[in-house]
Amino acid sequence: MTIRIAAIGGTVSPSSTTEQALRLAAAGAEAQGAQVTVFGGAYLADLPYYGGPGHSRAAGAELVEAVRAADGVLIASPGYHGTLSGMVKNALDYLEELAGDERPYLDGRPVGLIATAYGDQATMSTMQTLRSVVHALRGWPTPLGATVRTYKGLFTPAGECLDDKVRATLTLVGEQVVLGARSFSRRD
Repeated sequence: MTIRIAAIGGTVSPSSTTEQALRLAAAGAEAQGAQVTVFGGAYLADLPYYGGPGHSRAAGAELVEAVRAADGVLIASPGYHGTLSGMVKNALDYLEELAGDERPYLDGRPVGLIATAYGDQATMSTMQTLRSVVHALRGWPTPLGATVRTYKGLFTPAGECLDDKVRATLTLVGEQVVLGARSFSRRD
């Protein structure tokens, strides 16, 4: 059985640390045999506000269908003013489309979380908010959540992480999502 992971996160900057961290965690999941679909900053930036002007059933449908089919999820957000970004929150609002499903929202899915920011306080409060959102959506946050303090030179332009500890932590988050997804699939 192939494990499917939906990865959601990023910023409006195509080379953001947040998206690079998400992609590194996704690579950790892929190394464990998972099939990962990444919805990065460019995709999220194009989503109209959920339920607002410009919103339609077609908006965000690819994201919603990927999460619906997913065995696990990865979410990465920058810490903006001590919490997750509006862009990531809006993407998560689209999961309301899963409310009436047999497996509503994130029910029965492990969710790996990543929070990035320039300061430790913002990464920690963002991580706590992400955990609260995932619990509200009935998801199961993985034991390890990655809080990444960003700085110039953490990632190369090609996306290689130059900090061994950060690289190992992000990889482990991806691996834990796959492990959790396999565990959940055995209970059926």
